[in-house]
Amino acid sequence: MSGAVVITRPLAQAQALADRVAALGRRVEILPLLEIAPLPDQGPLRAALARLDHYRLVAFVSPNAIDAAFAHIAQWPAGVTAAVVGEGSRAALAARGVPCIISPADSAHSDSEHLLQTLDLTALNGQPVLIIRGESGRELMADGLRAAGALVDVVPAYRRSVPALTPALAERLRALLAQPNDWIITSSEALRGLCHLLAKVDLQQADAMPHNSVVAMQQQHLIVPHARIAETATNLGFSKLTLTGSGDERLLAALQSRL
Repeated sequence: MSGAVVITRPLAQAQALADRVAALGRRVEILPLLEIAPLPDQGPLRAALARLDHYRLVAFVSPNAIDAAFAHIAQWPAGVTAAVVGEGSRAALAARGVPCIISPADSAHSDSEHLLQTLDLTALNGQPVLIIRGESGRELMADGLRAAGALVDVVPAYRRSVPALTPALAERLRALLAQPNDWIITSSEALRGLCHLLAKVDLQQADAMPHNSVVAMQQQHLIVPHARIAETATNLGFSKLTLTGSGDERLLAALQSRL
């Protein structure tokens, strides 16, 4: 393939994958489509983490949640189980010495629905559970745990936002759309944000046809780790999709198959 591999993860999680992609001989473009920032008030997060040993289960919704939480965790308490939805989060916790980690058995369905199916919900009836996530997010995990009788605390740890469309970013997007690339998309929110950015790019170009950049993006090849992201992409008009399952190893295998 002559095009680049465009890695759209938040910056903190992009470089390690970029290095491995470059080792395959592919040109890499790091284009974070979500910016991650700590919340101005860290009090609720610190208060919850100060009593981690109180919880039977602590669920992290993403690697960003893990990064934000472990800025305040000196040592993981013995006897507390962690739960995550993806292989990246599982690897991040294991690297920090967390011994007991639960995640969905099927890597192609790394989401809240399948994590709930994996958990022993009966054993969590009446037990305290902590969910650490972004400032906004799906309520499905919390609702499912509460329905099973768990005593759930939900604590936001960070804020996500789509980057502002600067002239430099607009020019970079136009350059990337000028040739076929492989885009690694690891978030439905990021993909929707990209489409909104491209619509703004077109509005800034007086000679551009409406939605020209969005249409051009729809011709690019997407590599996605989760079925829910693939569904979002299909709904947005993308047809060139590879669904890999969770984890960098599977993303890299998909890229190798295209060499």
